[in-house]
Amino acid sequence: MTAARPGPAFSVHDIPFSTYGSWFGISPVLAEKTYAEDLHLVSHQNGMHAVLRLVPVDLTTGDRAEARVEATPGLLSWVGRGGRVDLAYETPDTVRLRGSGLGIDVSAAAQVLTPFSGTYFFHDPVADAHVFTSYETGRRYRVTVLSGRVAGTSGDQVLGSGDRGLVIAAEEADGDWEIAVEELETARPAYTSSGPFDAITERADRSFAAFAEAVAPWRSSATPAAELAAYVLWSATARPAGLVTRPAVLMSKHWMDKVWSWDHCFNALALAPGCPELALDQFALPFDHQDPGGALPDSVTHSEVLYNFVKPPIHGWTFGRLRRRLPTPPTHAELAGIYERLERWTDFWLTARRAPGAELAHYQHGNDSGWDNATTFDPERVVVTADLSAFLVLQMHELASLAQELGRPGDAAQWIRRADETQSALLGRLWTGEEFVTSGVDTGDTWSSSSLLDLMPVVLGEHLPGEVSDALADRIKAHLTPYGLATELPTSPHYRADGYWRGPIWAPATVLVEDGLRRAGHERLADDISARFRALCETHGFAENFDALAGTGLRDRAYTWTASSYLLLAEAHAHRDGR
Repeated sequence: MTAARPGPAFSVHDIPFSTYGSWFGISPVLAEKTYAEDLHLVSHQNGMHAVLRLVPVDLTTGDRAEARVEATPGLLSWVGRGGRVDLAYETPDTVRLRGSGLGIDVSAAAQVLTPFSGTYFFHDPVADAHVFTSYETGRRYRVTVLSGRVAGTSGDQVLGSGDRGLVIAAEEADGDWEIAVEELETARPAYTSSGPFDAITERADRSFAAFAEAVAPWRSSATPAAELAAYVLWSATARPAGLVTRPAVLMSKHWMDKVWSWDHCFNALALAPGCPELALDQFALPFDHQDPGGALPDSVTHSEVLYNFVKPPIHGWTFGRLRRRLPTPPTHAELAGIYERLERWTDFWLTARRAPGAELAHYQHGNDSGWDNATTFDPERVVVTADLSAFLVLQMHELASLAQELGRPGDAAQWIRRADETQSALLGRLWTGEEFVTSGVDTGDTWSSSSLLDLMPVVLGEHLPGEVSDALADRIKAHLTPYGLATELPTSPHYRADGYWRGPIWAPATVLVEDGLRRAGHERLADDISARFRALCETHGFAENFDALAGTGLRDRAYTWTASSYLLLAEAHAHRDGR
């Protein structure tokens, strides 16, 4: 059997080392803008928590060994002058480490243990293993020595402040050692190996290679970031646990370790052709927490579901594309279930988010739009915006299509009528003949801004009158920098290089605008936007967002909706290019 290629190399300072299904990763990133000198086992159960510090040890001095870190999807290594330490995932909750010439210090990241926080450390005589128990994650971390020896321990059963951990070394100076580290709940049988270390890394390489081939079989030298994008998705996927009802592609295994109720749409679309079940799980996950009024939560993660805000209703647009991308069409029962959920989500906007007598729905805060601090919301926050109405029009068109397919022509006709009424109100109330404006719900005042958000009705594509889509396309061109679409005009006094939605380039805005332009017939502009964003990712990776004038990645550097957006645009380009 031919060995699998190891996959793309990457920096753990940007992308955590993890595996499909796991709730923890190996990373120096401990929190937003917080980098440690050493790699840590960082768990995302009950939030993001650095639990164990992993330090290669020079066995001649007992000090930290100077070593560079190398990572590919199946293997992470510390490589020093005197030897190396390797780490690989055996299962989603177990890593194996082996070393030669260097030891490893496995110690609690928390220095202080209180009755409510920190990490307790002891030797378990039943499993003959050393155990760390974490208040923050509510889990245990068991270290079993497979070969070699425990060269020293500290903090065994100690309370209060102090170091806690153990150092592993070989029996002989020129020998090897190996351990297993498990994340577990209260108890499980003593660890038993599933195979030698090299077989484990080979299995991990094959697992990732199969995933990459499934999600990006079209990749070539013209799409050089496709494999790394696939790794970002593969490694950020966590198995069902806690409040996460399905396998979930987290936005990141850094601090953005949630599923937000529009981010998930882009991951579902990217996964659909090659991993259809996983794609449908991504689409459905927030709907599993839909409230009695039809609203989706703002976000879902291991131990919390937030409802204080919502996210924009792009789900009709998403599902229309999603079902065309699935290799097997959804069954009648599946379509009926999705129709019911989309209908309730749409009715939420048309009831709970329409003021008495109003024709158009409104946001209550920028967070509801997904564009948290966009300048559109500077004058007021409870506002009627053009993007929201455009998304609802697309959602109603998708509901009409589903109703027709389900044999409900009366419902289909009703949704078409409501879509037409909403679009007429959108153009009559918010289109000035030159631009879309925003309206305050309480004051009735209207205004325009320099935010790309004001141009998002371009998502209506073929539904827009030609003069409206032409005007929007002209204004969109003004947002183009050498790297892509700035979310605030770079000439605006409100532009900020790292201003979140007040300047940086974002993946979802790029995909939505590109799709709307293409459907409206502005293919050359859509091609240009796609090319610039793809080049940006190929140069600067898959950050949460990017400096629009410098191109550098900002905030979280391992963001899955960015990786998915790259895959969507790269795949479409490859197919248009005949590859």
